Amino acid sequence: MIEKSAPLITNEAVVLGILLVILAFIFTTSSSKHPGWTKFYKVVPSILLCYFLPALLNTFNIISGEYSQLYTVASRFFLPASLILFTISIDFPSLRRLGSKAVIMFFAGTVGVMLGGPLALLAVGALFPEVLHSGQEPVWRGLATISGSWIGGGANQAAMLEVFGASKALFGQMIAVDVLVANVWMGFLLYWSQKPHVLDRLLRADSAPIKALEEKMESMQEGQGRIATTTDIMLILGIAFGFTGLSHLLADILAPYFKENFPALEQYSLTSAFFWVVIVATTAGLALSFTRARNLEAYGASRFGTVFLYFLVATIGMSMDLNAVLDNPKLFLIGAFWITFHILIMLLVARLIRAPFFYVAVGSQANIGGAASAPIVAVAFNKFLAPVGVLLAVLGYAVGTYGGYLCGLMLQYVSQLLT
Repeated sequence: MIEKSAPLITNEAVVLGILLVILAFIFTTSSSKHPGWTKFYKVVPSILLCYFLPALLNTFNIISGEYSQLYTVASRFFLPASLILFTISIDFPSLRRLGSKAVIMFFAGTVGVMLGGPLALLAVGALFPEVLHSGQEPVWRGLATISGSWIGGGANQAAMLEVFGASKALFGQMIAVDVLVANVWMGFLLYWSQKPHVLDRLLRADSAPIKALEEKMESMQEGQGRIATTTDIMLILGIAFGFTGLSHLLADILAPYFKENFPALEQYSLTSAFFWVVIVATTAGLALSFTRARNLEAYGASRFGTVFLYFLVATIGMSMDLNAVLDNPKLFLIGAFWITFHILIMLLVARLIRAPFFYVAVGSQANIGGAASAPIVAVAFNKFLAPVGVLLAVLGYAVGTYGGYLCGLMLQYVSQLLT
């Protein structure tokens, strides 16, 4: 195997500057009202560019993750901090006010993702055994990152990348599957959001409560945002990184304990320090959501989490080689089977409980698309319904770590069954 030569730029400060300039460019253009940029970002998701542009620089050997410690910093410090800041904002009383059907449909989507992945791998792997490996690497490790993405979001996806140890080359292929399949499904949802009555009739749904929900969500939006002071910002960072430190402290105790006393649990990642970092950080965020710390969301707690997450995404991108993205095209077949099972589960549950198509669309997108696109689908139905997408997507951050991990274990079992 020919070793890759040193990249053109190895100075960490320069690489950091390049990544942040790329992120600033993406965020600025994606929020632009210029018709050209608006049309562009309707086709190309901004998070895809956060992977793609650094990956392009790595492919041409301008920068390289192999020669940088930025990914280590982002994954060990920023990732758990972002998990804490995303889950800290969960407002369980507001979720209850949405009604049981909204929450039921969200969890139906979660179950559809958790079961759909292993079943898709079983079906496609039985027909095409070569799909089970990418080079010498088992594909299930990469598919586990999609489960994190499709249940929670980018932070959960990155957590599964670390927990199950997929290579960056395999992860690049999974990003392609994730983005293509998820955006085809989102396009379908946006199309039918303009004709919900058609699907409501097929689902035998009572759509009358949606009007009341619109009024409720409109009132919930009043007074949400506040100007953060320096004290607020320092408190947000103190909580995020204080509990990140605690998660590392407990991980340093728990991982060696399980490794020494229960070595057989290594196959479930319980001997991995990073597994415990992710679990403790997510659980801490959930616990904090029941305290006054939840009010920090009004000062932009999740915005800090978003900044941390996108920086992590950029550092992952600079370790990806775009030449390897389409090495295994049958992975897209797994993605297609996977999303189809998710859809069938959601439609079946919706018909059983007579849930309106709005709950199907937003519950699904809160899983598959996360906080970036669930509000977009909700707004396509009515502009006052965006908070429904936000609330359910934030719930996805909470369950994404646990659901993605369990799905990863099932994917591992299926892979071992077929090999």
